Amino acid sequence: MGVVGAFDNNLKELERFSGSKIYFRGNSIAIKGKKFENERVKSAIEYLIDRFRSDKKIDRNDIISSLNNDVINDIKNQSTVQPLGEVIKTPKRSVISRSKKQKEYVKSLKNNQITMSLGPAGTGKTYLAVAVALSMLLEKKVERIILSRPAVEAGERLGFLPGDMKDKIDPYLRPLYDSLYDLLDYDKIQRKIESGAIEIAPLAFMRGRTLKNSFAILDEAQNATRIQIKMFLTRIGENSKLVVNGDPSQIDLPNKNQSGLIEAQNILKGIKEIAVINFDHQDVVRHPLVTKIVEAYQKNSNDKG
Repeated sequence: MGVVGAFDNNLKELERFSGSKIYFRGNSIAIKGKKFENERVKSAIEYLIDRFRSDKKIDRNDIISSLNNDVINDIKNQSTVQPLGEVIKTPKRSVISRSKKQKEYVKSLKNNQITMSLGPAGTGKTYLAVAVALSMLLEKKVERIILSRPAVEAGERLGFLPGDMKDKIDPYLRPLYDSLYDLLDYDKIQRKIESGAIEIAPLAFMRGRTLKNSFAILDEAQNATRIQIKMFLTRIGENSKLVVNGDPSQIDLPNKNQSGLIEAQNILKGIKEIAVINFDHQDVVRHPLVTKIVEAYQKNSNDKG
């Protein structure tokens, strides 16, 4: 029941995404379709079995991820089914890195003081960073999580917007909150926000601070200027980790040349304590259609170039 789902719903989802027909009778699963797709579905089912053993449940995102090419290749290269990637334990679910780049990314989040990740939406940059940050907070390896984003739509002039700081910045941090709520109960998150264990801070308000015993995440960093990214990176203090995430193809600044993300990558890539992870469309683990959309836009961009 766990792997196939209620009324075989998990298998039906696999059918829809893969194009193969899947039949479940007793304890056996039969796959009918093109040879390539059959192998793909077989590997996906093996992944889901392993996922269920690890987390005792399977959701739609697991089914989508099971058809990721890197997951399939890892399954084929194993003589027995083993947990794939780094497992990040959080109260509501265990998070497993899917692609090779995600595994490299999670390893860096745990082992390096500063991690920069660049790549398209759907590659897990934000979600995995929040998961690692939350697990470290709950394990008391850090004392607080700091979530930050450039508020480009408000021109960073948050003082002119109504409400307190939280009201002003919350709309820009919604994706970070979504990740938190997926990993920890709402009430517990609210209590940690009230106690200061989870802090929201617009990037413009980070000046002059030194972040000690903290895990700080700067999301949407492609919309941070050169000065802002340098300012954020130099906030690091004792026993702290900084993460800078961004998608260079999604710059919303009035002058795209103002973005400091690519420049920071080039300047810092030789520093031992700083890891730079570059994702591409092959690492997208959202709905399969998202991967096709990203590939189409990349092809269009390359053709114009």
